[in-house]
Amino acid sequence: MIKKILLFLWVLPVHFLMAQADLANFPAAADPKEVGYRIAHRFMAGKHMLHAGKWISYPETFYWTGAINYAHLTGDVELMQAMKGRFSKLRASEPQLLPIKNHVDLNMFGSLPLRLYQLTKDKSYLDLGLPYADTQWELPDNASQAEKDWAQKGYSWQTRLWIDDMYMITIVQTAAFKATGESKYLDRAAKEMVLYLDKLQRPNGLFYHAPDVPYYWGRGNGWMAAGMTELLHMLPEDHADRPRILKGYRTMMKSLKQQQRKSGMWNQLIDEADCWAETSGSAMFAYAIISGVKQGWLGAKEYGPVARRAWLALANYVDDQGAVSEICVGTNKKNDKQYYYDRPRHSGDYHGQAAYMWCVNALLEGKE
Repeated sequence: MIKKILLFLWVLPVHFLMAQADLANFPAAADPKEVGYRIAHRFMAGKHMLHAGKWISYPETFYWTGAINYAHLTGDVELMQAMKGRFSKLRASEPQLLPIKNHVDLNMFGSLPLRLYQLTKDKSYLDLGLPYADTQWELPDNASQAEKDWAQKGYSWQTRLWIDDMYMITIVQTAAFKATGESKYLDRAAKEMVLYLDKLQRPNGLFYHAPDVPYYWGRGNGWMAAGMTELLHMLPEDHADRPRILKGYRTMMKSLKQQQRKSGMWNQLIDEADCWAETSGSAMFAYAIISGVKQGWLGAKEYGPVARRAWLALANYVDDQGAVSEICVGTNKKNDKQYYYDRPRHSGDYHGQAAYMWCVNALLEGKE
């Protein structure tokens, strides 16, 4: 009996390490560090992508942060200095591009300076970033009745029950938590996430683009997958909302595993086999699954191969200059299935560039 127990204890870590190896050993063309280098360094010469033509947009914010995280993980001093320099220029000579604080897609900008504060301890970054998190819960004087109702229930006044919100809200609130250690930021994000899961998640674990648009759009679902992933990274095991969020996450991952195409990708409309493979949503799903395997939220034997297939497929869409292709452009909701089939596809769009950086950094984490 003792020999059997010892054999079990020896075999278990071997199997675990073999499953983990699926996310550690890639062919040269899919080496995360090399692919990440091309994508991250492309941002150095990239132009601003503006929201409404006025302010730094959320795709640029996330691409920027992804490049910073890559530089930190790999010790790329040149890249880190370039990212800090770009931010210094923004504050000094382009202050008009700093987003205002009146919309969920603008407040998320605070996650960028808050990340820089974590890495540098330069308080000027904290002073710039924290108000973006705080004002998400500070009701403005001109708030509508609907916004007042949400605030009265303890939610962000910016709540609107769009699935992309659960990355925008989560990322700035968790960044504020990491920067300050104040649990209120984490509690806010968790409470909001539970609301969105309860209101929007379908029985199969996926999400319609909107309650009145019954289609499983890839990137829209990607925001939810990535938001849950970010939050699970931060929530303590004994947090009251963690079980509900982990359940929602696992339900979604199970469905994504079933919907993954033989190529390793996911389609623009996830459950439509004849729809085209889309890179930004696929990268978001890959990021969520890679993280789940590494953190133990998902079984490595079952999901490790899913994550590996996804990354190997995704790497094929990156050119020598670090531009990702087959990225769906910014897409508002529309109750018309053909609309999603016909959306333009761009190369180098920051929606996809950012999501790829999440995958790269998730694969590299633990190698610092």
